[in-house]
Amino acid sequence: MHVVPLHQLDADQLRAVLALVDAAADADGTTPVSEHVLLHLRHGGDRDARNLLAYLGPTLVGYAHLDSTDLVNGSAAELAVHPGHRRHGVGAALVGALEETSPDGRLRLWAHGRHAGAEALARGHGYVQERVLWQLRRSLLARLPDAPMPAGVTLRPFVVGADEAAWVAVNNRAFASHPDQGGWTLDDIKVREREPWFDPAGFLLAERPGAAGPELIGFHWTKVHGGKSSDGRHDHAPIGEVYVLGVDPAAQGLGLGPALTVAGLRYLRSRGLAQVMLYVDESNPPALRLYERLGFTRWDVDVQYRRGNH
Repeated sequence: MHVVPLHQLDADQLRAVLALVDAAADADGTTPVSEHVLLHLRHGGDRDARNLLAYLGPTLVGYAHLDSTDLVNGSAAELAVHPGHRRHGVGAALVGALEETSPDGRLRLWAHGRHAGAEALARGHGYVQERVLWQLRRSLLARLPDAPMPAGVTLRPFVVGADEAAWVAVNNRAFASHPDQGGWTLDDIKVREREPWFDPAGFLLAERPGAAGPELIGFHWTKVHGGKSSDGRHDHAPIGEVYVLGVDPAAQGLGLGPALTVAGLRYLRSRGLAQVMLYVDESNPPALRLYERLGFTRWDVDVQYRRGNH
């Protein structure tokens, strides 16, 4: 068996990969790779991603996708093994190749759905379950609930070059115990400001009067996936995302969370979007309840594994 790393796939390779993904989905009841990966595969792949194809002779028996663009959290991978070739070392070979291909040695493995085989593969290579994320979705075409801003609180868009330090301070207080979102630095937000999807108009800041002027107490950072790409190869229906929503602990209990959520949804709808998604940790029941009250429903579940010594 040998593993071939490729940036892009030709037509025959793409057909073979999609057939393998379909076979795995039929066997497992859920797709082994995300919708994002599938959409981009069908449009030629990403220049910054790696596709790892595992062959037994001329037969494709495994596939992995490596995304190394997240400089903050490290590379992330998704993989699939053909149902007819499982328990023969294909998954192990792909994990080894992914570790070698990751630019800085860091690697997160994502599994879609809770499958015993995926868990056994991860744990057998020294990975531990780090997160369980629910993906929630709701229509933006349906009526949005009423959730007015608390008295005295105003909303404005983020200003690049002026709001970074105040935002980082509020974010780190709001997510003090969060494994990814807490402990951000100015560099972390500046990295994202350079991303093509960054839109300060959809980065909403909530303020109230303070002794030294307006005081930032919460935010809703929205994001849009898909749509028109710069090279024309990755066009697909866009979907909005509640990227990060936070409230300063000093402003808890005002009803700011629902108000910020709805304000962001209205902004995304104003851009002509029909649907919005978000991710929420299974370990955060209050957030799950908040979003479900606002009309979100559970769409899918992802499990993230990280190498135990990282």
